[in-house]
Amino acid sequence: MSDLFVLIPPALLVFACCVTLLGGFVKGAVGFAMPLIMISGMGIAINPELVVAGIILPVVMSNGLQIARGGLGKARAAMVEHWRYITVVCVMILVSAQFLRQIPANAMFVVLGVPVVVLCAIQLAGWRPRITPGLRRPFEWLAGLFAGTLGGLAGTWGPPTVLYLLALDTPRDRQMAVQGVIYGLGSVMLFAGHLQSGVLNSQTWRLSAVLVVPALLGMWLGFRLGDRFDQEKFRRVTLLVLIIAGANLIRRGVVG
Repeated sequence: MSDLFVLIPPALLVFACCVTLLGGFVKGAVGFAMPLIMISGMGIAINPELVVAGIILPVVMSNGLQIARGGLGKARAAMVEHWRYITVVCVMILVSAQFLRQIPANAMFVVLGVPVVVLCAIQLAGWRPRITPGLRRPFEWLAGLFAGTLGGLAGTWGPPTVLYLLALDTPRDRQMAVQGVIYGLGSVMLFAGHLQSGVLNSQTWRLSAVLVVPALLGMWLGFRLGDRFDQEKFRRVTLLVLIIAGANLIRRGVVG
């Protein structure tokens, strides 16, 4: 533990655990947003490269849990239907992760903050793309390219995936299973990509491992309590808070 405190002071570690607990709760309750909450929340006070390293193992474990909860049969069907999108997302996460350490810290705050603000604002506004059947194949490739690139750099490809599924009019009862597969496989690629990039290393893995505990505890609470409140209202409040937090990350990147 003393080695971990060299990497991050105890007060900031407690802060990171609280943010992760909140992110896990939201993911358990509404099925998304844990990486966004961890990035925008921890980025307030923690170095952005360390933030990305910290989210990796919680994302892998939470997405594995989401796949198991949704059932392997549904996961298999999702892979068959969306294999193009899944393939491009996974490849681009691996590729773009290698460029993370080359981005200056101030620029990294902007890289983390802009997608949070833009993608959450799109969802809050209720806008959804409409794709005709004839354009589905190129749309899958392009959407996967964007989501995977964002995933490797910022550790989140959830909001583009939600928009992708909405554009294809994926039934609501199938969206959770499809998201679980895409997030699960993508998180494995994120893990592998940042092992290669050096972001997840002999020092930073300790922080990521510690954050698994509040992530899974938060998800458990979200599963148990998520049905007790208005999920749509909760989702909108979450998106609004994320926009504010993302805007603060952009401010840090621009002002310093």
